[in-house]
Amino acid sequence: MAKTNPGRFFEDYSVGQVLQHAVPRTVTEGERGLYHALYPARHALYSSDEFARDCGLPESPIDDLVAFHLVFGKTVPDVSLNAVANLGYAEGRWLKPVYAGDTLRSVSEVIGVKQNSNGKTGVVWVRTRGLNQLDEVVLEYVRWVMVRKANVDVPAPETVVPELKKVLDPQDLIVPEGLDFSNYNFALAGEPHRWGDYDIGETIDHVDGVTVEEAEHMLATRLWQNTAKVHFDLTFRPEGRLIYGGHVISMARTLSFNGLANAQMIVGLNGGAHANPCFAGDTIKAWSEVLDKAETGVPGVGAIRLRLVATKGGAPFALKNDEGRYLPDVLLDLDYWALMPQKEF
Repeated sequence: MAKTNPGRFFEDYSVGQVLQHAVPRTVTEGERGLYHALYPARHALYSSDEFARDCGLPESPIDDLVAFHLVFGKTVPDVSLNAVANLGYAEGRWLKPVYAGDTLRSVSEVIGVKQNSNGKTGVVWVRTRGLNQLDEVVLEYVRWVMVRKANVDVPAPETVVPELKKVLDPQDLIVPEGLDFSNYNFALAGEPHRWGDYDIGETIDHVDGVTVEEAEHMLATRLWQNTAKVHFDLTFRPEGRLIYGGHVISMARTLSFNGLANAQMIVGLNGGAHANPCFAGDTIKAWSEVLDKAETGVPGVGAIRLRLVATKGGAPFALKNDEGRYLPDVLLDLDYWALMPQKEF
């Protein structure tokens, strides 16, 4: 009996299958330091215990995307070890902040399968939940992945494509217990712009850019224990190691600080697409569009829906061609909800 794990192939998945992912991970303050070294993240709520306490939290949480990467990384050996590409996200919700000392694990359920017309690959949809040491769900999301078949002669399974919400209703969003922006310090946060200063339809060029380095990508991908072969093994992608999509997400989110410094907490992921591959040497730039705004009912806390687009040096505000296809310079199209102070007190 083989002792090694070759990973699952498309024909190994079936709707309703539950995947218990191995190797729980205890989060430490070192995680924050490494994250801020890899991505010059500056959102105040994730940088200062005192700022977080002034906002009603017991201490500074670990960055929301650290939680995402940790939970995501656990799933790779069972979901995307033999993936061709990670295709998209939906129905993502951050349900509880993650603090240093929490231990996270991941569980996924297969909710859809569809073989591609070439008969060599198929798409698998999974709903993943990240749980802490108290078995509380801290994060959940759906993603779909294109996976290779090991045996092209295996008959195609019955197609099941899940119905997913295109946009989370603001009532679906969870504001962390105790969060209160009544004492929010705009000067310390870095920008004066509050929830009411943003208009639906407004676009923001985040100006700055970061060139992707091979070593940083490899360090980040190992940090999240992401073992997908396309990120490490050049025999799978001779044209270059594929940069982990989460690396692009975090870099774009970091760049968005310039113009959205007060979009403090990501609480919802409506959708996302890795539009084109990213390789070392590409320069990531970012722009955002305000898609919607909503009240939360929590003192001083508003929700803002944002489109975050990462490009490899492309012009801002250009997204798709006349045929509705992503332009070749577009790397990421992410639709998310964030929490922002509504007014200055």
